[in-house]
Amino acid sequence: MKYALVGHGRMGRAVDAAAAARGHVRALVVSRSGRGRGVARSIEAAAWRGVGVAFEFTHADAALDNVLALLARGIPVVCGSTGWDASDPRLGRAARASRAGAVLAPNFSIAMNLFYALVEQAARRFGALDAFDPWIAEWHHRAKRDAPSGTARRLAAILGPGVPVAAVRAGHEPGRHVVGFDGPDDLVTLSHAARGRSGFATGAVVAAEWLRGRRGLHAFDEVIEDLVRRPRRKGGRR
Repeated sequence: MKYALVGHGRMGRAVDAAAAARGHVRALVVSRSGRGRGVARSIEAAAWRGVGVAFEFTHADAALDNVLALLARGIPVVCGSTGWDASDPRLGRAARASRAGAVLAPNFSIAMNLFYALVEQAARRFGALDAFDPWIAEWHHRAKRDAPSGTARRLAAILGPGVPVAAVRAGHEPGRHVVGFDGPDDLVTLSHAARGRSGFATGAVVAAEWLRGRRGLHAFDEVIEDLVRRPRRKGGRR
């Protein structure tokens, strides 16, 4: 599969490495500051012939326009930019009019998306007792712009309205999220800590492989559901 990188920051470079490790070939980089062969300054200036998927990892104020432009060109897109409104009605219209599809997620870590399911189950059980107060705390490196993170907002949506979220932006933390249930006699916590960007990047590439031949807008949950339902091969491999 030939792919394009829209955005060539730290996540873009991590996705590049993960895609190459899985046998895919980079065809194009779109970067405002980029120069050289195979690099375009904008989506409009890029040559898209033969590109099978684009990875969009930029920032909140550019993500929507980038995804719209890619769908208009019939380019499947995996978007992991955070802090933007993926419910914008223009996105749905663009997806319906396009021959390509998109996977949109604030976090492409496979483990984190399994973590969402654990948090959802815990929220149902603790919520039924009406004695535990849920909360969320998250830590990221000082360069991360959005606070709380898209992942924390997703966790808050799972837990329900009014859940307090504490966000720390300092140092070099790649990403850590803790969900707590505080009761009169006990505190229960569930946590996920990323060791680096490679887990997010691998999940994005898996999403791109899954997206091939599909249309419409998709959440990463759909990809995960297919992974966990896929029958195991002999020897434990899928």
